[in-house]
Amino acid sequence: VFFGGIAYVAWYKKNVLDKMELAFARGYDPALELASAAKRRNASHQSDASPSEPVWPEHVRRREQDLIDRVIRGAEAGQYYMLLGPKGTGKGTMILDAMQAVQAEGVAMCDAHPDLEVFRLRLGKALNYEYNEDTQTGLFQRRDPREAGPSLDIERALNKLEKVALRHTQRTGRPLILVINNVHYFKNDDDGKNMLLQLQYRAETWAAGGIMTLVFSTDDFWPYLLMKKVATRLQVVAVGDLSLKDAARATSLMRLNMRRALPDAVSIQEAVSVVGGRLSYLSKIARAQDVQDAANNILAVETAWLQSQIGLIPDCDDDVMDEQKWSSCSWLLLREFVQQRREDERERRKAVKSGKLSPDDLDELPLPKIPYYKCRQIMTRPDFLEGLDRANIIAIDVNHNVTPDSLLILRAAQEVVETSGFNKLLDDVRNRVDEIESLHRTRELTVGHFRGHMCPI
Repeated sequence: VFFGGIAYVAWYKKNVLDKMELAFARGYDPALELASAAKRRNASHQSDASPSEPVWPEHVRRREQDLIDRVIRGAEAGQYYMLLGPKGTGKGTMILDAMQAVQAEGVAMCDAHPDLEVFRLRLGKALNYEYNEDTQTGLFQRRDPREAGPSLDIERALNKLEKVALRHTQRTGRPLILVINNVHYFKNDDDGKNMLLQLQYRAETWAAGGIMTLVFSTDDFWPYLLMKKVATRLQVVAVGDLSLKDAARATSLMRLNMRRALPDAVSIQEAVSVVGGRLSYLSKIARAQDVQDAANNILAVETAWLQSQIGLIPDCDDDVMDEQKWSSCSWLLLREFVQQRREDERERRKAVKSGKLSPDDLDELPLPKIPYYKCRQIMTRPDFLEGLDRANIIAIDVNHNVTPDSLLILRAAQEVVETSGFNKLLDDVRNRVDEIESLHRTRELTVGHFRGHMCPI
């Protein structure tokens, strides 16, 4: 029994590494298989079309795609990467397209999750690792391997992964690629931060050895702010919206790909000028019969959603004072964005009128941009920016500049801010918050004074 147990343990350890290596083999990948199902369906529809009709690509190719292709192919060793950009800009799509090009050879991908036990299972599925739960050695040991908790289980998986990466690099000369998608899903607390740092420490070590490249993607700014403190080999890839010109072209390509009638160029440009260059919004208007009507509907929904998130209540009760404080400070920042946008438009009109700019050669106006430190001054609070970023109301880039999350958010803010009586409403809410805080301070002072008189000297 003793020698049989030794042989079984040796076989089991080798089998674990072999199974994990199969997770990086060319062919099947769980994440890629789901993404490929829609492509196969669209390809079958295109095969039924007339041979004379053009076949358009499923996704619009962004300029960052070349870099992502090289990273997923294993041609960019010695670094690890973070894709940082607002939700719906195409970060995950670019990764999946790059994986499709190499048939997921040498690549594994999993999504983050707020519950670390769920993330533990997702990582195990991506790596084809069972965390020693399929072993029979439990008959000879007194402790359950799962008693260690998710962090130590993931550390055990990363130890095995390091051995597989060393074998793969020695055999092929290329690093393995592990993609952790949506790392902002980790909770911004001690457990979530520790997990992200645990992955980053491995990414630093593996990048230095050239055996493995980790790719993180995030919609929010806080993971970058956390990882920047200890990063030496981190490369950040900023992913933003398309320009309006590229967005109009992308919308036309999407409609052709969906076999829908192509409207006139003016209609597409007007629709794109409402929703901006966010790919998730462009796909919605591309599916609609009337692109302009769809764009206006999306704007109406976004405006209603924005007011539901940070709507102002002038006669608010003291129970919702903190919520109204957050809302009023948020509208201070959004109002500044709207005012800056209107000033940019006035400056452009003056330049056109004076002849400095030609009406035919006007560049697209960029989104209003305010430095992070100045936003803290405008909002009079330093702790509300993260909540706005998490709610996809603002976006923060690697240069610590703050912009509206999208052109659609800016349009929605304009509709609210430029409503008659908005400034008075905002001032009334801020005054109401000041009154409630003053009452609380007065009550505390009165109670403290009363207790002071009751206390013996």
